[in-house]
Amino acid sequence: MTDNFLMQKIAIILVSLAAALGVSAQRAPAGFDLSNYGVRIEPDKRVLAVLATLEMARGVDPRDSGVKLIDTPLSEAGNGFRKELANDTAALPSDLRTKISVFVAAYKRNHPKAADADLVAPFISMAYTLQPAPDLSDPAVTSDLPGELLDVLDFAPLVREFYRRSLAAHIDDYVKEYRSRADETLRPSARVMVSELLDYLHTKPRLEFIEKVKTTLKKPGSKETVQSIESRVHDRHFTIVPELLAPKGNIDFLNIRDDYYVIVPPETDLSVSEARRAFLRFVVDPLVLEHSKDAEVMRDWGKQALAEVQKGNPRVSPDVFLAISRSMVAAIDVRETQFQAERAATDQARQRIATMETDDQKRAVSAQLDHYKQEISDQAALTLYEDYQRGAIFSFYFADELRGVEESGFDIAGSMQEIIAGFDGIKATQRVAGTAEARKRALAARQERRKDPMVGTTMASNPVTARLLEIQKTIDAKNYVKAGVELKGLLEQYPGEPRIYYTIGRVAGLSATDIKDPDLQKAKLLEAKTAYTNVINTATPSTDTALLSLTYLALGRIYEFADETEMAIKLYDKVVSFGDIRGGGYKDALDAKQRLLKQ
Repeated sequence: MTDNFLMQKIAIILVSLAAALGVSAQRAPAGFDLSNYGVRIEPDKRVLAVLATLEMARGVDPRDSGVKLIDTPLSEAGNGFRKELANDTAALPSDLRTKISVFVAAYKRNHPKAADADLVAPFISMAYTLQPAPDLSDPAVTSDLPGELLDVLDFAPLVREFYRRSLAAHIDDYVKEYRSRADETLRPSARVMVSELLDYLHTKPRLEFIEKVKTTLKKPGSKETVQSIESRVHDRHFTIVPELLAPKGNIDFLNIRDDYYVIVPPETDLSVSEARRAFLRFVVDPLVLEHSKDAEVMRDWGKQALAEVQKGNPRVSPDVFLAISRSMVAAIDVRETQFQAERAATDQARQRIATMETDDQKRAVSAQLDHYKQEISDQAALTLYEDYQRGAIFSFYFADELRGVEESGFDIAGSMQEIIAGFDGIKATQRVAGTAEARKRALAARQERRKDPMVGTTMASNPVTARLLEIQKTIDAKNYVKAGVELKGLLEQYPGEPRIYYTIGRVAGLSATDIKDPDLQKAKLLEAKTAYTNVINTATPSTDTALLSLTYLALGRIYEFADETEMAIKLYDKVVSFGDIRGGGYKDALDAKQRLLKQ
C-alpha cells in the first residue's frame, strides 16, 4: 500500500470526521435559536460576586487559621477558576477578609449538620434579591422574604465591599471566561434539551403572561368612581446561568415571578440533568395557571393524598395547585425519557430483524425488545412513585394522559383543560396501588445495576455485550488477529452496532503498537481510524455518550501521533464538550490538549 493511497484514504476520513464533529448536536434542528423559546444563557455577576466573597472566608480560630471555611466540591474547570480567583485576590485587605470570615464562621456554627454545598444554596438565592452589579443594593422590601434568606441578607454589605475593593477589577474578564466555557457544552446541550422536550409536547413556551388588574378611577367632574380591568403584560424568561463556583453536580433553581433561573457549572450536559425539570416548570406553570378553575375536581382528592404523603415527609407542601404543576413536570420528564428509549430500541430492533434470515432469530429479537420495554416501564413506575412521595401526587395520572398526546401529536396546551377535567380520584388511587409489582421489579433491577452498571443499559446489551465480553478475553491475551476475526463476524451479525466498531478500532490500535514496519503501522492506524469514524457515523440519539467521548479521544490520539496537532485539539475539544461523564474521556482529553498547547 503506497503512502499516496493512504493519504487519499485519510483525506476521505477527514471529510467524514468534519461532518461527524457535530454529531451530538444533530438532535437539535439546524439554526435552532434558543431566544425564540424564551431561553438565554448568561453569567450573573450577582451570583459570581456572592460565591466569590464566600471563597474569601478563612478559619477565625487560631487553630484553623488559613483554612477555607467554604470548600465546596467543584468541577475540574471550577477548581482551576478557584485558583485563579485566589491569585487575583491574594492582596485582599485583611480587615475585609476577617469580616467575611467572622460572618461565615457564625453561619456555619448555626448549621452544624449542613454540607458546604447545602450552605451556599441560600446565598445563591440571596444574590437574586440584590440589584444588578455594580450596585448590588438590598431589596426595597424584605418583609416577604423567607427566613433562610433573611439569615444571609446581612452578608450583602460584605459582598458590596468585596466587589468594590477587589472583584470589580477582574469581573469582566471572569464573565468572558464563563461565556466561553458555556459555549462548549451548555449551549449545545440546551438546544438538545429544549428541542426534545418541546417536540415531545408539540408546543412552545408562553413568553408573555397577561395579568388582569382591577383599577378604580374617578369620573371626570364627579365624586363617583368606576372600576375597570386593566391588562398588564409580563415577559417571561428562562435563564441558564453558568457558574464555575457552583458545587459540582448541583442544579440550583429559582423562580422569581416571571423569571426562571437555573444555576449550573458550565460543563453541565443539560439534556440529561435536573435542568430538564426546571425548564418544564417554565413551560407548564402558565398552562396549569390558565386552567386553575378547571382543577376543582382534583382538589378534594389532592388534599387527602397530600395529607397522607406528609405523614412520611413533613416537608411536602399542602398546596394542591403546586402539586398539580409539579406532577405534570414529573410526568413529562419520565414519559418523554421512556418514549425516546422505547422508540430508539424499536428502531434498533427493526434494523437487526431486517438482517436476520430465520423466524427464530427474529422472534428472539422481538422478545428481547418486549423485555426491555417492560424494564423501562417498571423503572418509570418507580420514578413516578418516588415523585409521588415528594408531593407530585398526580404524576401517575398525568403520565397516562400523556400517552394520548404522544399518539395524537396535539399541542399539550390545547389538551390541558380536557386532561384536568377528566381526573377521577378513585381511579387515581387504584392506579398508584396497581404499580406495586412493577416498582418491586424496578427496585430489584436497580440493586443489580449497582453491582454491575452494565446490566440493562441498552436493549441490545444481552447478545452483543455478552459476545464482546468473551472477545475481550482474547484481547487481554493479546491475540489481536483472532479478536479481529471474531469482531468482524459479530459485525456481520449486528451491522451498524457502534460498540463493535469501537472495539475493532481499539484492537487495530493495540496491534499498531506492536508493529515496527512504518507502512504496516500506518495501515493499522488507518484501520483503527476508519472503525472509530464508523462509530460516529452510525451513532443515534440513544448511543451511549461515554462511548462517543472515548471514540473522539481515540481519534485525537491517532491524529496527535501523526503530528496533526490542529485536528487532534479539535477532537479533544469535542471530548470536553460532552462534559465529565462517567466512563468518558474528559480528563484525558483535557490533559492531552494542555500538553499540545504547551508544545
